[in-house]
Amino acid sequence: MITTYNTVMMKPQDNVAVALSNIAAGALVHVVCQDKTFEIVLKDAIEFGHKFAVVPIKKGEDVLKYGEVIGVASQEIAAGDHVHVHNVEGKRGRGDKVEYTKLP
Repeated sequence: MITTYNTVMMKPQDNVAVALSNIAAGALVHVVCQDKTFEIVLKDAIEFGHKFAVVPIKKGEDVLKYGEVIGVASQEIAAGDHVHVHNVEGKRGRGDKVEYTKLP
């Protein structure tokens, strides 16, 4: 029996897809985005709404979701890995990365 899993990947340049249901580790997932098709074995269980890598993402490389940069890989991420706070550092709203200028 073949199980079909619903996922979403909006832009062909994305390097992650989003699970639209809970998917068990070891599941074979087919992700289609325009003219690209990915066949991925999930290394981790992926919960509804969470991301997984569709291609390897190198440490320091931007993570792209829905055609937008959502962060940078803080470690190597293999295709099929869960992509979340343990391996991605956000780039938006980082108050600790802002340089403040002292006013006269």
